Amino acid sequence: MTQSTAQPANLPTDSLSDQVRSAVIWRSGAQIVGQMLTWASTFVVIRVLNPADYGLFAMTQVILVLLNMLNGYGLASALIQRRDAGLQAQRQLFGMLILLNLGLAATQFVTAPLVASYYRQPVVGDLLRVQALIYLTTPFVALPYAQLARAMDFRRQAQVNFASGIAGAVTALGGAYAGLGVWTLVAAPLAMYVVKASGMTWAAGTLMWPSFDFRGAGDMLRYGGIMAAGQIFWFVQSQADVFIAGRSFDPHLLGIYTTSLFLTQIFVAKFVPPLNEVAFSAYARIKEDRAAVATAFVKSARLIMVVGMPFYLGLAATAYPLVEVVLGPKWIEAAPVVQWLALAMPFMTMQVLYSPATDAAGRPGLGATNGAIGAALLTSAYLVGVQWGVMGLVAAWLLAYPVYLAISTWRTLPVIGVGAWELGEGLLPPVIASLAMAGFVIAIDRLLPPLSPLVRLVLLTGVGAAAYCGWLAVFARGLVREVAALVRYRRSGHAV
Repeated sequence: MTQSTAQPANLPTDSLSDQVRSAVIWRSGAQIVGQMLTWASTFVVIRVLNPADYGLFAMTQVILVLLNMLNGYGLASALIQRRDAGLQAQRQLFGMLILLNLGLAATQFVTAPLVASYYRQPVVGDLLRVQALIYLTTPFVALPYAQLARAMDFRRQAQVNFASGIAGAVTALGGAYAGLGVWTLVAAPLAMYVVKASGMTWAAGTLMWPSFDFRGAGDMLRYGGIMAAGQIFWFVQSQADVFIAGRSFDPHLLGIYTTSLFLTQIFVAKFVPPLNEVAFSAYARIKEDRAAVATAFVKSARLIMVVGMPFYLGLAATAYPLVEVVLGPKWIEAAPVVQWLALAMPFMTMQVLYSPATDAAGRPGLGATNGAIGAALLTSAYLVGVQWGVMGLVAAWLLAYPVYLAISTWRTLPVIGVGAWELGEGLLPPVIASLAMAGFVIAIDRLLPPLSPLVRLVLLTGVGAAAYCGWLAVFARGLVREVAALVRYRRSGHAV
């Protein structure tokens, strides 16, 4: 039972900068390596399974994601930003997490038949009952996560995440080739979470007796409750389309839509959350220095968009050969969905960057209010768009998300201390370079003779990478130097 001794004290700027760089490199670097391995297995599994399997799985995810919003990670975040995080506070958090997640598992088990009835798919109930086991691992992940995040120790987190990702990938491949069908998609996350719970508990040394005496823990409960409210609204934003479409589409068509979403959201769903974890811990340490928070926010948003913008616009420009090569010919009807959905993802990426800064500043209610606005706006758009099928839902994304981001930006930037012009100026170089890259790729694609999808994709990807890097080298040398400095820092060995 090891207690972390790290406290969010006011450290010198250079020391904190070193910790943040190290945390980013470990958290995102290991994420990249791990995701490359797990994605390789994921795309193999996609080629083996059918769209209908992914449609059925997506139906279960609406419920799983909803209840996971209540699983106590907001309580863990409260511990991260709390000054007093001694053994008693840790035991109280552990007790809260155990009670909460036992309740969630029971709720999902009992309501599974009702969900199956809504979708008119009996197997969905069976899938949900087995998936309820995931909640039992959450207390053994959330508590050590909070302790390691307080200490800005993302190295051990990264190692555990890497191991759990491999466990999930191996299980997915085994299930797919064993003919388990949709059950493959249930078994893989279970294996991943069991390994993650064991590894995180060992890495942080947080195996302890829980305390069910919650006196003095009211601040954690309040903070966690507010964050949970914000996450509920995020759930509505992120799952309303699937919930609505699941009633209107058959499993095959829903699988096409949700797999297209998976492909276009890889960056915002897999790479941005780890960076946000680091950002939240860093913002919490410097929250008294508003100017430092503002500078850090603009810099982090710019660096994220240096990678995100070319990814999204490149995805849109190469959607047809990409889908045929990565997913296989039976998924080709997903290509236009991927092409247009990719254009909405930059707006979503910027939106999710706001909450860590406002939460760390002690204003989680702002994120919750923004979430409520987004939930109402996007759900309304999906209800209208679904009348025109899959592409109607895509149109809802493209029309509603820019409006949602504009409202959130107007409400959030004054709290962070950033001006709209300052943020726009910071984001402009990667945005312009990505637009130029996409235009060049599309022009080259139209000039190419008939080629196999793989050769076409390789050529267009190479052309796009050269165009993007070349544009930045000529017109955004300051940004190139900033990125190069981060790379040189990593190679110098400071990160470890």
